Amino acid sequence: MENKNTLPKWKNRLHEIIFEADTSAGKIFDVVLIVSILISVIIVMLDSVKSVSNEYTDLIFYSEWFFTILFSIEYFLRILIVDRPVKYIFSFYGIVDFISVVPTYLSLFFPGGQYFIVIRILRVLRIFRILKFAKYIKEASHLRVALIASRRKIVVFLFVVLSVVLIVGSSMYLIEGEENGFTSIPRSIYWAIVTLTTVGYGDISPQTGLGQAIASMIMILGYGIIAVPTGIVTAEISRTNISSVSTQVCKACSKEGHDADAVYCKYCGAKL
Repeated sequence: MENKNTLPKWKNRLHEIIFEADTSAGKIFDVVLIVSILISVIIVMLDSVKSVSNEYTDLIFYSEWFFTILFSIEYFLRILIVDRPVKYIFSFYGIVDFISVVPTYLSLFFPGGQYFIVIRILRVLRIFRILKFAKYIKEASHLRVALIASRRKIVVFLFVVLSVVLIVGSSMYLIEGEENGFTSIPRSIYWAIVTLTTVGYGDISPQTGLGQAIASMIMILGYGIIAVPTGIVTAEISRTNISSVSTQVCKACSKEGHDADAVYCKYCGAKL
């Protein structure tokens, strides 16, 4: 398999700059990229404000196309310098990179499509690589592992919550009735969910004594329910033990999150 050491120097250099944050050039590239992303998102937002878009129509138009072309070049460079372009194209960041440039081109055929470009904000996730905050990547891995480990408990918890809102919602439909706004069981269940989560929009409220008593219990229960999933995930986090990771990105499969002392990619086996 072709590895990083057998590829042309220019390709290796570009890979270090674009995909990694171990060098000064890589950090500068990612900082410039994120600043460009934020500016382009702000421009799209301002374009939706009529008073601003009417006054700066040309500036917004040319700025948006400038950033679109810039991100398009970046996208194709990423495809060019990886060993397996398909792996990158269908990776999370590859899909986000593609979606971030498509809306502007679509706006040529479908006016207004450029507003979907706000998805570029997702790419700011690369800030974890810019500052080389390996500890933050490590904590993200802790959280991912903890969520996977606690998925069964969370599913059971959600089933209990669903049962509660179904029973309470149906009961409130019978107790309050249509005259008090509980016009159907689904609408009563909606009220139960809003009350149980302590959101309390106030668009529906019980008027009878029994209904208000049930509502009070649901409100108190809501505070306890909020703490349950937090406790489940926290318990699993305390059990996880993930070694420190680097900002190294595999040139073959574009995966990251490798151990700091890794020599080979743990996903595809290619040499790092």
